[in-house]
Amino acid sequence: MQGHIPRLAPIFILLALSGFVLLIRNITSLEKWNCQTVSTFYQIQNGIYSAFKTLETSLPTEFNHTYCARLGQAPTVEEAREERYLLSSIAWPGPPVQGLPLRLSTDPAQSYFVIRGPAELHVGGQLVVDVHMLNFMGQPKRHGGDFLVARLHSPELGAGVAGRVHDHLDGNYTVLFPLLWAGLVRVEVTMVHPSEAVVVLKRLREEQPDRVYFKSLFRSGFLAETTVCNLCLPFGQQPLCNYTDPQTGEPWYCYKPKMLGCDTRINHSKGGYKKNLLTKYEEQFFQSGVNIKVPIHASGMDSVTVLPTEQVQPRVRSSTFTPAGYYYHDTWRHFTGIRMRQFNDSWAITQCLKGKIVYMFGDSTVRQWFEYFNAFVPELKEFNLRSPKNVGPYLAVDSRHDILLSYSCHGPPIRFTSVSSSEMHYVANELDRIRGGPDTVVLVGVWSHFSTFPVEVYIRRLRHIRRAVVRLLNREPTTLVAIRTANPQKLDPESSLFNSDWFSLQQDIVLRAMFRGLNVRLLDAWEMSLAHRHPHMLHPPPAIVKSMVDLILSYICPVRKKKRRS
Repeated sequence: MQGHIPRLAPIFILLALSGFVLLIRNITSLEKWNCQTVSTFYQIQNGIYSAFKTLETSLPTEFNHTYCARLGQAPTVEEAREERYLLSSIAWPGPPVQGLPLRLSTDPAQSYFVIRGPAELHVGGQLVVDVHMLNFMGQPKRHGGDFLVARLHSPELGAGVAGRVHDHLDGNYTVLFPLLWAGLVRVEVTMVHPSEAVVVLKRLREEQPDRVYFKSLFRSGFLAETTVCNLCLPFGQQPLCNYTDPQTGEPWYCYKPKMLGCDTRINHSKGGYKKNLLTKYEEQFFQSGVNIKVPIHASGMDSVTVLPTEQVQPRVRSSTFTPAGYYYHDTWRHFTGIRMRQFNDSWAITQCLKGKIVYMFGDSTVRQWFEYFNAFVPELKEFNLRSPKNVGPYLAVDSRHDILLSYSCHGPPIRFTSVSSSEMHYVANELDRIRGGPDTVVLVGVWSHFSTFPVEVYIRRLRHIRRAVVRLLNREPTTLVAIRTANPQKLDPESSLFNSDWFSLQQDIVLRAMFRGLNVRLLDAWEMSLAHRHPHMLHPPPAIVKSMVDLILSYICPVRKKKRRS
């Protein structure tokens, strides 16, 4: 046998060379196919490994809920009842007949408001304004559903308060304003959208929840692939990677890469915005300067003079609604639950935050608070976590005064440029990791990135956050938790389809209802933006951010009532 080996050696060498040449050819072919250098042995190993991976989920092709509003953990009977109540609370009236031409839709330029009231108005009273909506033919509208916002303000005094709009469902509206300061006050009423546009927004929310799409990069060695991701992807078209969170049950999916496994995902990012979402008919109701955020003018006077009262502090009568607060001399004066303080120097902030840990979770409107603290308080030193700009996570420390501030974005969906997969944390899970206590502050703001999805998706996310807040407060009841509401923003025909104030208002109503009764503070960004003289912006300007921070600090360091001497 040993004598035959030398004679067979050339044959073995020839076979080895042939195999090597074949290997080189395969690698070259793969380079041309994928524009990457790929190891053949890696492909074999990856193929075997893929067959046993649990992350790749085979989903039924006959799934009925096309847009996945019911994915995730099923709600309990009580939660389902709550969801029905919440959905009914945000039900919005619409035109009795759809498909009417533009000329019969609401024309804010021809609509008008009339100030109603007694001859004399006093601080502590109420101003009533009647709004009458007309169409482009100058005829009165006969149905409701227009989205209006209103403000009472005195620019010379730096004063303003948001009004409450009541829809009579017949083309007429009533706006109520509490009278909180003396002087000349002006009424400002704005039509954000006509009722015909709201119908379109409803359709988009239900039928096109993927109009903002996302993507993830998968990488292993020299091989990299990018696929589309979303809260729901069509089943049965191609294999999916299932990234449903095991703790909360929050669903998230990506299309499986062709050559890589689901466990090689390294980031999450915004993919883009879908185009051509509207029909030619629907486009008529989204025109800048025509029917998007257009002011409604007064028929007669648009201002009145409010006379002072003998009361030192204005009190809202029980017959009026109580706003969250109002501006006076460009300073926010909070009405409910806390006496506002002004933190106009960094030392006052440092003293308030001394010994505190402040956790901030949410979107970029929460990140603004971290940026404010970091810029305004020189004692705080940001620790470089090598985080992408505007994404985070961020960390700032004042070791001398034992202060720690952190910011982390919420889990998907989030429209940031690129977030590492390792940093994609759901707020509820992060809250469960917090010990809590009297020196712990938790600030949460989750709203803007959910505007394109059905409301059930937002309700589910808030439900998980609420559960975690309850668990945190049960562990440590002295933990301060503050929840930020949505705020209005600048709109044009395109942004209206993704970030309309109508979407934000619906989220705002849902959020308030879901956290009502809990020992949490509500930071009313909606009214703080509506009442201010600055134009509406997704990221409120510095003056409003300062008011928000002052309110947060007022919660952390409330004014102590002086004890009476016996």
